[in-house]
Amino acid sequence: MLKIILNCNDYLMPFNERARDLRIHNSPLWLWHRDVLAKYVTREMEISGGFPLPESREACIVYQDNLYFDAAYIDAFLAEARKRDRPSRAAFSLKDASFREHALPLSNSYTQFDDYYLADLWYYPNGPETEADPLVIDSQTRELGYYHVPTYMASEQGDLTFQVPLRGLMAIDSWVHIFIADVVYGLFSRGARFEQKLEEHPGAKLRTLLKAILEGKQVLDCSELVVIGRNCQIDPSAVIHGPTTIGDNVTIGAGAVIENSIIGNNVNISQGCQLMLSVVGDGSFLPFRAALFMTTLMENSMVAQNTCLQMCVIGRNTFIGAGTTFTDFKLIPSALRAIDGLGHLRPSNREVLGGCVGHNCRIGAGMLIMPARTIESDVILIGSGKPREISRHMPFEESDHHALAEGDLHTRQYPRHGEQETASW
Repeated sequence: MLKIILNCNDYLMPFNERARDLRIHNSPLWLWHRDVLAKYVTREMEISGGFPLPESREACIVYQDNLYFDAAYIDAFLAEARKRDRPSRAAFSLKDASFREHALPLSNSYTQFDDYYLADLWYYPNGPETEADPLVIDSQTRELGYYHVPTYMASEQGDLTFQVPLRGLMAIDSWVHIFIADVVYGLFSRGARFEQKLEEHPGAKLRTLLKAILEGKQVLDCSELVVIGRNCQIDPSAVIHGPTTIGDNVTIGAGAVIENSIIGNNVNISQGCQLMLSVVGDGSFLPFRAALFMTTLMENSMVAQNTCLQMCVIGRNTFIGAGTTFTDFKLIPSALRAIDGLGHLRPSNREVLGGCVGHNCRIGAGMLIMPARTIESDVILIGSGKPREISRHMPFEESDHHALAEGDLHTRQYPRHGEQETASW
């Protein structure tokens, strides 16, 4: 089957980078696409500028490269489309709770057609055509809740719940969608699939139990749920609950607690760190007592000691100083707004949401970042003698390094779309 990739050249704030180059589940999105579709595709081509599509008479799958989809969704989509044997386009209904609650807010990639929202994913059995029928795939959504939000802190509901699909597809149009793809459509979904597997297949439940007995571990700690790479050094006092994936050359110190997370290669997690429902990129470093909860940390970044990140997204090559706190509750119970795919502030449909820091940033110690605030790539924020509060979006022009005599030592690596990149030597 031929794979045709439509390039989306929109840059996501605050990263100033295309969605395809950002990491989802600790893998560049373009590489995630290739791995998910590998068993179906024999050759591929990329197109800049979208339609018209090249002429071909073979079966092909066409998608825009800012889409996130998992293997379960693609398997179901292609199976149903092939059964139909006619051009089909992925579609959603507002009856789909995961799409309505998580994918649609802040997005500008879906096309509304009658009662459907069309996504940029097509299947053509005999080559590209001008028309395609909407194809709605059941996402098999499950409602999962994590903790109770006091009613005086929430504008609409008292429980923090997520609509978790077992088959996931969404457009990455905002930094919030990275959080949703990694945590809700990723880690939560992985756990839900494992629970479904145990419910439907008694053999899988028995195999997991036997492994736990043979290894002398609790069920959540056994190798069926905790996959560890090569050359890892893990202190015996560390607590690791699955489903968790740990890469190669990882060091985990005494007293660390890790639950349902993805840890990349060459990661150092020091004593007393706590990670829950989080993704840690390759080459990252967490000194002692750093805490991540439902947070994405991209490659080669550092979160210093006594720092707490909740529901945040942190770009690559970024440093977060000691004692910095990212808040996630809005003290006045009104809707939280976040930057959408067009750079506008819109309701995020989230009662609780952390902040986002771009690539190549340096955030000083003792900062307080308010909910849903963003810090653009290449920004430096220096701590002062008193606690410093970040209560709005911080663009590159307001970076503290501009006022420093040695500020020219910090070069801009991620300019906005259309701006000139600064040369570095």
